[in-house]
Amino acid sequence: MRVMVIVKATAGSEAGQMPDERLLTDMGRFNEELVKAGVMLAGEGLHPTSRGVRVQFSGKQRTVVDGPFTETKELVCGFWLWQVRSMDEAIEWVKRCPNPHMEDSEIEIRPVLEDEDFGAEFTPELRVQERRLRDQIAAGG
Repeated sequence: MRVMVIVKATAGSEAGQMPDERLLTDMGRFNEELVKAGVMLAGEGLHPTSRGVRVQFSGKQRTVVDGPFTETKELVCGFWLWQVRSMDEAIEWVKRCPNPHMEDSEIEIRPVLEDEDFGAEFTPELRVQERRLRDQIAAGG
């Protein structure tokens, strides 16, 4: 099963506070463990929302809203994509993770939707298209 592991933003991360050398070292070591175990598929940190935008959809209209965004507890500042056997395994990995911030923080784990989760609406033609696109991405475009 694939899971997205979401690092929630804090007041410090939204203010642009970067991790110190010790945290970068600890996180690098943790990432190495994930890679060696075959768990980590991807992972990145994100700039504060002051450098981002949101695009709001209403019917055919699109509205661009510049950051920053105020509700810090709902914001994301980084993520991993992991391949694990179960949610319990993902939880055990997160428990081993260094605190990703210099202050109290939170990490959310969510399963990634797989083809079978979409039911009959995900037709054989759509499955072929999805597989083709995934293969193209894996091949570098």
